[in-house]
Amino acid sequence: MANTTDLRSRRSAAQLHALEVVVREINVSDHNGRRKYLQDFNQSFRSYQSILDSQQWNDAICSADVVLIGDYHALPASQRSAGALLEQRTQPGDRPIVLGVETIFSRDQHILDEWWRREIDEHELRQRIRFARDWGYQWEPFYELLTTAREHGEAIYGLDCMPREDLRKIRARDRHAVHKIGEIRRRHPDAVIMVLFGESHLAPNHLPGMLRQQLPQERVLTVLQNVDALYWQAAGEPREVELVRVEANVVCMFNSTPLEKYENYRLCLSRWSREEEELPDAGPTIYNLIDGLLRFLDIDRYSSHSGTQPKFLVDLLPEVSCGSSEARLRQLLLRATVDEKKLDSMLQGVDEHGSVYLPAINAFYLREFQMMYAAEEAARFLHHACRGLPLLRNGGAIEAGKPDDRFYARTLEHALAYFGSRVLYPSRPAVKDFDLTRAVCEKLAQAAAHSGRAKFDSVARQFGYTLGSELYDSYLAGHLGRGVLRRLFLASLEKPGEARKICRRALRGLRSRPKK
Repeated sequence: MANTTDLRSRRSAAQLHALEVVVREINVSDHNGRRKYLQDFNQSFRSYQSILDSQQWNDAICSADVVLIGDYHALPASQRSAGALLEQRTQPGDRPIVLGVETIFSRDQHILDEWWRREIDEHELRQRIRFARDWGYQWEPFYELLTTAREHGEAIYGLDCMPREDLRKIRARDRHAVHKIGEIRRRHPDAVIMVLFGESHLAPNHLPGMLRQQLPQERVLTVLQNVDALYWQAAGEPREVELVRVEANVVCMFNSTPLEKYENYRLCLSRWSREEEELPDAGPTIYNLIDGLLRFLDIDRYSSHSGTQPKFLVDLLPEVSCGSSEARLRQLLLRATVDEKKLDSMLQGVDEHGSVYLPAINAFYLREFQMMYAAEEAARFLHHACRGLPLLRNGGAIEAGKPDDRFYARTLEHALAYFGSRVLYPSRPAVKDFDLTRAVCEKLAQAAAHSGRAKFDSVARQFGYTLGSELYDSYLAGHLGRGVLRRLFLASLEKPGEARKICRRALRGLRSRPKK
């Protein structure tokens, strides 16, 4: 196994390439990062003490009276993790749970109470608390959290006050929130109070320090999420890290990468800049993921000649559409296929994963930015672009050749897509569905050739995912260099038997690696 420095470098290389671009763009629009209040948070948590196992994590949560959860507002995973934590903490016969949120002003508590009593619906709640105007982040993950709290908790309280835009008043908002938490304790003396508040408020001398002064008897646990410095430190551990102890009363959980965080924030900035338009411009986000993979593989997108590089790959970048209308998506998919069963399968894929790349028309559709799947589709595009977009050239026709040739080609496409997703999103789980041997591969190819399309696609995908996952693990361990991986992306598969030969070469490379 590679040492800590090598592991950190291999896990982080592609992300850091892409992250540099998005952070630079964010800093042009948002200058608040230089504020002392925000710097206090960034400088407070630079390293962790130890990795937590599930039992230690459960003990820390169950022993706390007040749990302060750091929220990166633009990242849906932050709110969804808070909901999962609330549900995890709810145990029959245990202490009741009360949720406090920064998102809703305390002045609007009566509206929240009406929704809690089911006197108003979701739409009226959103409108009356002026969510879009006064908050502006994604509604769906926040509403999921509210629904979880109503199902499992005893009450929900709004903790914030105006003005949100003026950082000179931000400490006053902290004092206000601490006062409201004190009120919650008096109303619910036996409850565990879970609070979701912006991560910068959770520096030791901000909200947690004020809370300990005002309520010294409370056992306060701060739960951070995806702090950059801690994430990069954990990238050097031999295995994927989900939880770490930072200090005695501070833990951090990892459910997203820094790149995913900042790409989500960039999408928010794009949406806000378009004023009344609901949809952000997803093009820069997708192109940045592609560029991160190109830089990782050392492929020059401006190369003026074919050979070891595709010619002017920059001119092959896909059209990127963003929207939520199924009619618009169906219209786009009809350009790629007229097969109703394939169309329905694509629609289901978008519903589950939020995005799809359509090589037959070289178009990328994004309904919801889910980093793991967007990265997979970006790598899928790169695989096709490195071959000169063959499906676009032949008018979208299905790959010609024998069924086993198509099986190997599809397997390699899924393998490189999965590999690319793990390069950009290292916490994606490994897949071990098949033994990666030539015999297994040949048997699957023969079986798939005599099966229906659904079975054919399913087997090719799962075997490809297994191969791509193992390629990434081999790269991480230092057994496969980037040059080998680069050649896999650049390999032409159009000649009869070529995909089979490349697939065998990849399998042979895995078998010949050193034993762990």
